[in-house]
Amino acid sequence: MDIEAIRTGKIKQLPGANLEDEDLSSVDLYGINLAGASLVGTNFSHSKLETARLEGANLLGSQLFGADLRANLLGTNLMQADLSRTDLRGSNLRGANLIGAKMSQASLAGAFLSGANLMSANLQGVDLRGADLRGVNLTGANLQGANLSQVLLQGALMNEANLEEADLRGANLAGATLAGANLLCAELEGANLTGVNLTGACLVGTYMAEVAS
Repeated sequence: MDIEAIRTGKIKQLPGANLEDEDLSSVDLYGINLAGASLVGTNFSHSKLETARLEGANLLGSQLFGADLRANLLGTNLMQADLSRTDLRGSNLRGANLIGAKMSQASLAGAFLSGANLMSANLQGVDLRGADLRGVNLTGANLQGANLSQVLLQGALMNEANLEEADLRGANLAGATLAGANLLCAELEGANLTGVNLTGACLVGTYMAEVAS
């Protein structure tokens, strides 16, 4: 594979390509087609991947720190990938595998994550305002200080999740499971808690004015 041609933008169509462990950091990859590509351990840190096609790609353990990833990531494998400070606003992450992913301080406002698996992911301080998280698996995830205001979380699995000081104002949590979750000093004003399972959850200092239940 001609990596230099990719770095200089001469090659944009690479569906199914094998680019495992390659260094593609700080590169303008706008609109590149990497659908179904094998990108295990590939370094995309600080690269521009806006409008890229990455659906079905394998990005296991890849480095995407600080990248612009406003792209199509439908069903993508991002297990244990580093997405810290990554721009994912409005991205399509439906059904993506994000188990154990590092996503602290990432921007996910308006993103689509329905059906995604974020089990044990680090989402500390992440911005998820207005995102679609219906049916996601956030079991054991760290969402300390995260902004989840106006988020759709119907049917989400959030057992043992850390939501300390998280902002959940106006969020729709109908039917969600938060057994054993840590909601210490979280903001839930105006949230929809209809049918929510809070068995064993820590609600010390949690602000719950005007919640629907």
